[in-house]
Amino acid sequence: MVDERARSKRARKPARPTGTGTTRRRNREPQLTRTRSRAGSVVAATTGLLGVSSTRRAAVLALVVCALALTVAVPLRNYVAQQQELAAVSERQRALAAEVERLTRERIRLDDPAVIEAEARSRLGYVAPGEVPYVVQLPQTPDVEVADDPFRDEPWYRRLWRDVSEGAA
Repeated sequence: MVDERARSKRARKPARPTGTGTTRRRNREPQLTRTRSRAGSVVAATTGLLGVSSTRRAAVLALVVCALALTVAVPLRNYVAQQQELAAVSERQRALAAEVERLTRERIRLDDPAVIEAEARSRLGYVAPGEVPYVVQLPQTPDVEVADDPFRDEPWYRRLWRDVSEGAA
């Protein structure tokens, strides 16, 4: 254990440069000392990479993040718009395919001459040669006279107001 401590002390101790004391002082980097005030140590501790404070680093980081966000925003918006357009076109294509399928089934059904004859009889009233057509006419319903509305030419909002005010009375 004693040997380990001695080795670690030797490993931590930097080699001292040889030369005069004045050159040593010029080449030496500033170090924090215990004689400095608390405020000075805080400033020295917050000064980091390249002498830039943490506040400035945070501002630069925020600026970089904003620049990246703005760089990504436009392509992302285009991507989302294209995905929405693609979904709408796909839905339209499915609807058209269903309509084509329905019309194809209708065409196949109408290829049968019996179906065409039945449609002609029901829709157009056609009859085959030699058949006697009968037309059934329903009796006319007697016209019931509707009492003339004295407020017929009145605008709808006045009628509504009149109905509401008379209903309340």
